[in-house]
Amino acid sequence: MTSPIMSKKVLAACAVAVVAIVFTGVLLSTSTEDSVDDTRSEDGNFVSITVSSSRPGCEEADICYLLPQITISVGESVTWINDDSAFHTVTSGHYDEHDGIFDSGQMDPAQKFSHMFEEPGQFQYYCRLHPWMDGEVIVR
Repeated sequence: MTSPIMSKKVLAACAVAVVAIVFTGVLLSTSTEDSVDDTRSEDGNFVSITVSSSRPGCEEADICYLLPQITISVGESVTWINDDSAFHTVTSGHYDEHDGIFDSGQMDPAQKFSHMFEEPGQFQYYCRLHPWMDGEVIVR
């Protein structure tokens, strides 16, 4: 039986590994605007949809997304990459209230989605397929 402390250490080590892999990919990537494709934001603002986030529990440690909250400037883009083995969406609003600002549609594993934010504000988003997953983009 694995102790809760050991489980947290393993989870933290996995999260660090995912961030390192995603960061390496950002250094090798090019830019996009508002699309699902194989490129990343030239602004360097990226969010990983983490491994195993399709299973309940990631929300307890706030690691369904790395970064669960990101702050950017007006006119910059955020790129989400699906680092999980399951399908996901990046949908603006809350699980019971899609606000229509952006929606990636279904993202396959390793697929990316970018959205440019042209107005200041706080923009919540979630995964339509996994209601426990939510995050926020703060635009200043």
